[in-house]
Amino acid sequence: MASMKRYFKFVCIFLIIITRYSSNAQQIVIDNIPAQLDIRPAGQGSIRITLKPLNYKGNFASTPAVLDKDYGKPIISLTNISKTVKKSVGDLNVEVTPTPVMVTISNKKGQLLQRIRINDNGSVSFQLDKGPVLGLGEGGQAPEKGIDWRTLPVQYDRKGRYYKMQPRWQSDAYGSRNPVPLLIDPGNWAIFVVSPWAEVDLTAKDQGLFIPWKPGGEQNSPQTMANQALNLGKGLPPIDQMVPGLFDLFVLDAHDPAVLMKNFSMITGPAAMPPKWALGYMQSHRTLETEKEMIGIVDTFRTKKIPLDAVIYLGTGFVPRGWNKKQPSFEFNPEVFKRDPKYFMSDMHALQVKVVLHMVPWDRDKLPGLHGNIPAKAGEKLDASHIQSYWNQHIPLVNTGVDAFWPDEGDWFNLDERIKRHQLYYQGQLSAKPNLRPWSLQRNGYPGVAQWGGWVWSGDTESSWKTLETQIAVGLNYAVSIGPYWGTDIGGFFPNKELTGELYARWFQFGAFNALFRSHGVTWHTRLPWGWGAGTLGPPEGKNHPLLTELNNPAIEPIVKKYDELRYQLLPYTYTLAWQAREKGLPLMRPMWLHYPDDERCKTIHDQYLWGRDLLIAPVYKKGATSRTVYLPKGDWYDWWENKKMEGNKRIKRLVDLSILPIYVRAGAIIPVDPVRQYTAEKVAGPTTLKIFTGADGSFILYEDDGSSQDYLKGKSPQIKIVWNDKEKILTLAPDKTKTPRTFKVQLIPGKQIKLVHYTGQTKKIQF
Repeated sequence: MASMKRYFKFVCIFLIIITRYSSNAQQIVIDNIPAQLDIRPAGQGSIRITLKPLNYKGNFASTPAVLDKDYGKPIISLTNISKTVKKSVGDLNVEVTPTPVMVTISNKKGQLLQRIRINDNGSVSFQLDKGPVLGLGEGGQAPEKGIDWRTLPVQYDRKGRYYKMQPRWQSDAYGSRNPVPLLIDPGNWAIFVVSPWAEVDLTAKDQGLFIPWKPGGEQNSPQTMANQALNLGKGLPPIDQMVPGLFDLFVLDAHDPAVLMKNFSMITGPAAMPPKWALGYMQSHRTLETEKEMIGIVDTFRTKKIPLDAVIYLGTGFVPRGWNKKQPSFEFNPEVFKRDPKYFMSDMHALQVKVVLHMVPWDRDKLPGLHGNIPAKAGEKLDASHIQSYWNQHIPLVNTGVDAFWPDEGDWFNLDERIKRHQLYYQGQLSAKPNLRPWSLQRNGYPGVAQWGGWVWSGDTESSWKTLETQIAVGLNYAVSIGPYWGTDIGGFFPNKELTGELYARWFQFGAFNALFRSHGVTWHTRLPWGWGAGTLGPPEGKNHPLLTELNNPAIEPIVKKYDELRYQLLPYTYTLAWQAREKGLPLMRPMWLHYPDDERCKTIHDQYLWGRDLLIAPVYKKGATSRTVYLPKGDWYDWWENKKMEGNKRIKRLVDLSILPIYVRAGAIIPVDPVRQYTAEKVAGPTTLKIFTGADGSFILYEDDGSSQDYLKGKSPQIKIVWNDKEKILTLAPDKTKTPRTFKVQLIPGKQIKLVHYTGQTKKIQF
């Protein structure tokens, strides 16, 4: 009897304990759906947090924006929580607490990165600090009706606004809007939301919100060419793939920006190396007359010795007479081409220029969707939507001699199709020319396109000084949240009375330090380097034109030529930046904070930037400017034009005339400079000059390859490590991978001392 009482007492105590534990345990719920919380390492200084409904079978959301790779089993996996859970996840510390469920992330130094809170209403909140929030993709919010966008402040810091995250076409100062839910607090944290498609609320001071976007009834139908002006589901993930309650996001440590950018590139795919010619100058044409005119334009570039690598031709319908029959069409326009187009292509190639054709996709009747791979993988259905089927229509153009494509429009595609379109033009061109690097220029960008050689331009902007200023900020946010290859229409797309030779020259200077270096716009003769001295508009379009009194300005052409030549002189430096984009995830155009994360002033600067690590670019964007205020970070800096040395950590005023774009070089920088060439593949007689800006130690790895093949993927990429010891005045050249002999001129700055150095492929030290 006594034993039975003891047994009963034990059972009661056990049930009480279980009951208390069960009553205290909190079921993890998202949007009233029972869920599982998984947390995994996602690379150095980054984790992947996934909140998924219990009936969801996959590990993560399905998306082409993130590389499909094994992230391993979760370190933390919870369906309910009653007490704090603390674990190391990779090299970050993670703490999960109940009521409400919150994930707190810090690094090994004890620095707090983020507090992610799961809210009952389906939203996810995150902490905002005092600093700015950058990223969020390309473009800005459309101005409210009745407000002159020229009077609004430039949107660089994303704080203080609610973002609908609606991809759209717009003009004004920003151009196309390609939103990305990647937010960066410079020098602190970054968050990339993979799923769901979420609106972003940054109106509060201390807390941001990701709010799942919920489609309405009419948004369940695919958008088409006819209704692309409507903002239904265009540019958003496929609606039928949206999973209620599925949240999938990355949190990254941004204290070391170099690690941040490398991690982001490893998550979304390392950038493909572009063909070297794509880093040269490109001239866009609009209304075409005859082959003779087209060849004559290139002849003029060559006669005037203005460097050029590519010409781009629009399609008919976008202009009265384009390269093809009315878009969309794959047939050459017989009104323009009176002979077999392959002979025209041959003539252009003899002039050492590439030919790029403007393309518009078929509507949904002929191109219902985009899926698959080139070549098609086993089990893929080769229907009208398969990218192999669509690419096959391009093959006759490639066989005729077309070098690359400009796939325009397609705004009606959903997000997966937009990324797939980049894949189409990458894999398609490789299938046609297996060892030749593909290139295409597209309007729509998103993380994941860089692995497919994604190049994006900012769309059809207005010609205005405000637009020029704003495009700097647009490019910087694009660079850190989408990919390294971006550019703007030099001069702006839509002309007006504000478009002058002065504005074009200033825009050209800025364009020389964009990845995409292209002049393009309506009334296109004013986008030719000599167009402002021609005295005529050329083929007029629309009603808004530049003032005729501005068309006899002989000062513009030599200024434009100067910066075109500078772009080509800096080619060995810029091409090395392309390699850094692939290997390190660093964009060519870099916000100041990427290399100065501890400088609070660098975090908010939107109107100057770094071209690589060592060149500081400060575009002039004020009409009639005679000076430009520039902030120089800590350290010594040199004026590029005068070789004048000055201390940093302060703002300076640089006097300018129309010929001067302020450029500054960091002390310790090693800048390789080539003789001027007329196209990127031209062999030049003189050696590369290594400009050593003394006053600090420095290093630079000079990257070179053949500029066109896929051999870089096999490690065939000569690299030379160049190190400057400022105290000892010793320059060291050492082979990093291969041992390729060559000759350099070495110039110490300041001063005029130059040494000719014969590098044999073995380590060599030069004493100064």
